Amino acid sequence: MQLIHCPWCGPREEVEFHYGGQAHVSYPDQPAELSDQDWAEFVFYRDNPNGPFPERWSHSAGCRRWFNAVRDTRTYRFLATYKIGEPAPPVAGADQEVIV
Repeated sequence: MQLIHCPWCGPREEVEFHYGGQAHVSYPDQPAELSDQDWAEFVFYRDNPNGPFPERWSHSAGCRRWFNAVRDTRTYRFLATYKIGEPAPPVAGADQEVIV
């Protein structure tokens, strides 16, 4: 069982959390002006890197808050967690830069 560090509750078992997709994806400024193709790209197209990747997670069985995490997609290992609105922290042990 892997432990995930909630920024508010501390380390908890992974079964308490739910994945929420890629972090740092901004809602369109003028949504009424987007074409169907633009909406499809916003909703369905996300990055899929091989390495550190910022994601959104929810502590659904705990404090129920959302937070961001940097996870290595090659190993599934969590490298850092941080509150939404904070910048991604420097990640120790990551052999490539986290793209935000």
